[in-house]
Amino acid sequence: MTGFKHHFEPTSLREYDIRGIVGKTLHPEDAYALGRVFASMIRRDGGSVVTVGYDGRLSSPELEKALVQGAVDSGVTVRRVGRGPTPMLYYAAVTGKSDGAIMVTGSHNPPDHNGFKMMLKGKPFFGEQIREVGRLAAAGDVVPKAEGKVETIDPSEAYIERLLQDYDGEKPLKVVWDNGNSAAGDVLARLVKKLPGEHTVLYPEIDGTFPNHHPDPTVEGNLQDLIKTVREKKADIGVAFDGDADRVGVVDGKGEILWGDQILVLLARDVLKRHPGATIIADVKASQVLFDEVGKAGGEPLMWRTGHSLIKSKMAETSSPLAGEMSGHIFFADKWYGFDDALYGAIRILGIVARLPGTLADMREALPQMVNTPELRFPCEDTRKFDVIKEVAERLKKEGADVSSVDGVRVNTADGWWLLRASNTQAVLVGRIEAQSHEGLARLKKAFVSQLEASGLQAPDFEAAAAGH
Repeated sequence: MTGFKHHFEPTSLREYDIRGIVGKTLHPEDAYALGRVFASMIRRDGGSVVTVGYDGRLSSPELEKALVQGAVDSGVTVRRVGRGPTPMLYYAAVTGKSDGAIMVTGSHNPPDHNGFKMMLKGKPFFGEQIREVGRLAAAGDVVPKAEGKVETIDPSEAYIERLLQDYDGEKPLKVVWDNGNSAAGDVLARLVKKLPGEHTVLYPEIDGTFPNHHPDPTVEGNLQDLIKTVREKKADIGVAFDGDADRVGVVDGKGEILWGDQILVLLARDVLKRHPGATIIADVKASQVLFDEVGKAGGEPLMWRTGHSLIKSKMAETSSPLAGEMSGHIFFADKWYGFDDALYGAIRILGIVARLPGTLADMREALPQMVNTPELRFPCEDTRKFDVIKEVAERLKKEGADVSSVDGVRVNTADGWWLLRASNTQAVLVGRIEAQSHEGLARLKKAFVSQLEASGLQAPDFEAAAAGH
């Protein structure tokens, strides 16, 4: 008997990570328990090394300390990489051939939230594996207490040099970076000194209170300072990160935003020159324009389920060199390691922009212009959300609609498409609608709303959702 047992707050065990509100649904005891259980799983699988890092949140050092102690008490060697971006931890784990890795991070959530992202044998640790952590902790099913050891390593210099290795621009650029007080701050400051061109970094200090704006580059309001500075400095491009720098946001030289699917078009065209015919993956929220452009560039577009762990797994299965999500997660297996890394994504984007015959704005403006809603999120009980999707799918089937059911329902019509899916992480339904004209968008909205109402749900406020984007 180990004498160890722990019950996680059920809401903290999410699909892709463990996450909660510090002091309410997440405590240092949870961090210790995770370390104890995760390291036990590694030991039982014949492994012995876990790499651990943490982001810039105020609660992260305390959680990291408890996590490390838990892992050490299960007899593994813990390599501590310290504070930095999530992808730097991934890099250290993959190149150091670690058996597992845990990042203490609240990602893009509010300052009082925090959590843990995990990797096992270089692959994402999610879904059933996270539920297993909860079961093992509750049962006290861990290896007997043992004396592990701690090593402190600093992978930052090797990581920066590796990032720079794949920069392939042909002319110097004027770049504005919005670090957003994210955990990338220290690494970014050193990286830009070694890049050609002129670089301005906004909010370089790592500050877990996020005093300047919320660290989520998919929300237009969070990009306003970047847009303003790009226009003032007449920069070629602006780049933004989320709180732990695994998601990227991009603004062109006119201060216009490139959304996740437009960024992927830029990258796919480049990657497909080296990998003709390759599969390029995007999530179900991406524009039809992306899938069409991948086809035009000689690639095989694949629409897949939303969720960074699901996308990474599908990439490995299909040998895809590139994938991305609307949320700004960009995954490179071309020259890189298959994980999402906003710093690496930025390096590759800058290289392409510094080789374009025109500007990034020219490229964006040349894409077919669609009319679409932002991501629409509206409350729906966890016990009900998947049933709603089933009901909608059944009605659409009876109507003979053209439906993709990869993740929820994505309905194709002559006007465009609309999507309704259940969030894997929250008690919400997620929608998105895209058309070739405003009239078409109105028709699609009407169809979308009628399906919701048929399942007894109130339609989302489209205006409010647009204002929040």
